[in-house]
Amino acid sequence: MPYRFSFDLSSISKAFFRDLANVAKEKDLHRKIGSQARHLAEKFKIQQITGLEVSDALKLIEDLVDIYVKNISDTQKFLGTEKRAVFLPHCARKYMDNKCKAQFEPEIPSYRCQHCSPDCIVNRATKLAEKNGYKVYVVAGGSCIPQILKKNGCKGVIGVACSDELRMGGDYLGRLGLAGQAVPLTKNGCANTKFSLRTLKNLIETYPIRTHEAATN
Repeated sequence: MPYRFSFDLSSISKAFFRDLANVAKEKDLHRKIGSQARHLAEKFKIQQITGLEVSDALKLIEDLVDIYVKNISDTQKFLGTEKRAVFLPHCARKYMDNKCKAQFEPEIPSYRCQHCSPDCIVNRATKLAEKNGYKVYVVAGGSCIPQILKKNGCKGVIGVACSDELRMGGDYLGRLGLAGQAVPLTKNGCANTKFSLRTLKNLIETYPIRTHEAATN
């Protein structure tokens, strides 16, 4: 958990995330990101709802805006990819003990979801992604990702993680010349983390994988 603080945005109005997306589209954003972050924090009462210190709330919002900006800038490159993967955080599993039947495969390294709990968000996200042609990796941490990418040859990546990890992961993908899209956690921590399945679904369905046949027609 890279942040030194915990947060839970799962009860925040959906309008907050719409406003985040709109801010990310603004020109010359780098000149006013601080004021925009403060405006969003005050408008949606982020400190009162989350209990975060002002500085932590602003840091979180600024990182979220950075993620949205990166998603926008990588869109066309991502659309051109044919082989893609989704990286899911293992801490979002419904159970973190032996009630979860996911099998860890150290040679990958990744958990393989066994679909044991119908209401588990990792199970639902895995089914969604695989149905749409994505390889799915349920990872224990960001350190697993370089090893997986080296093996699987994917050119497009959707990462679901804490905002701070997504920002670092985006920089890493950029150095490799890979295209990425990010889905930030709405609740962080070491267990029972949360993310928006709707956001992941929208990404997958809005940017379908371009097949070789479609690419050559």
